Amino acid sequence: MGVPQKYADIDDYIKNFSPEVQDVLERIRKLVHKIAPDVEESITYHMPTFKVAGKGIIYFAAWSKHVAFYALPVDLPEFKEEFAPYIQSKGTVQFKFDAPMPWDLIEKVIKYRAKNPIDYQ
Repeated sequence: MGVPQKYADIDDYIKNFSPEVQDVLERIRKLVHKIAPDVEESITYHMPTFKVAGKGIIYFAAWSKHVAFYALPVDLPEFKEEFAPYIQSKGTVQFKFDAPMPWDLIEKVIKYRAKNPIDYQ
C-alpha cells in the first residue's frame, strides 16, 4: 500500500482526476455550498471535508470507479432503503461513476448532515 498523497486544498485534490470525475466532484462541492453557505473546506484524512463551526457535514473520496461518502447515516431508516442499491460499509456509501449519480439522494444526505453535523475528532 502506498503513502497517501497530501493535498493543499480541495482544488488540489480535484485536479488529480479525469475531467468527468472532476465534474462530479465539483457538482458535489457546489451542492454543499448551496445547502450550507457558511461551510469551511479542508482536507482531512487526505480527502475533501466540509465543516460548519468545526463540525463535519460530509467528506468524500474519489476512487477509480466510484466516489465514496463517509460519516453518513447509512443505518437510519430514512436512508436505509435509498442506500440499498449501493455498496455500503459502516458510515460509508459508494456511488459508481459508470451509473447515473443519484443527485437527489446526495442532496438529501447533505441536507441531513448540515442539520446534524458531527464532530470528526
